[in-house]
Amino acid sequence: MDLVAKVRTIVVAIPKGHVAAYGEIGRELGISPREAGRAVALLDEDVPWWRVVYADGTPATCHDGEARALLEAEGVVFRGGRVDMLTIR
Repeated sequence: MDLVAKVRTIVVAIPKGHVAAYGEIGRELGISPREAGRAVALLDEDVPWWRVVYADGTPATCHDGEARALLEAEGVVFRGGRVDMLTIR
């Protein structure tokens, strides 16, 4: 299975209204957060890529910056422009 397919499997498993950090995905696959980010950027639109955020809760900037709106539509609460990583998982 190639890297993008492995990342896709992990991202699809993130429940609606929850997030995972690039670093979490990277640790699970033994890659860096940057590698995980590059793979997330290649995911199809039907994969919930918006549920992957930076470690500080900042939403993804890929896919034309739509992540915040998509997360808010799922009920994710933002504080100061970031997802509260302590309560959202």
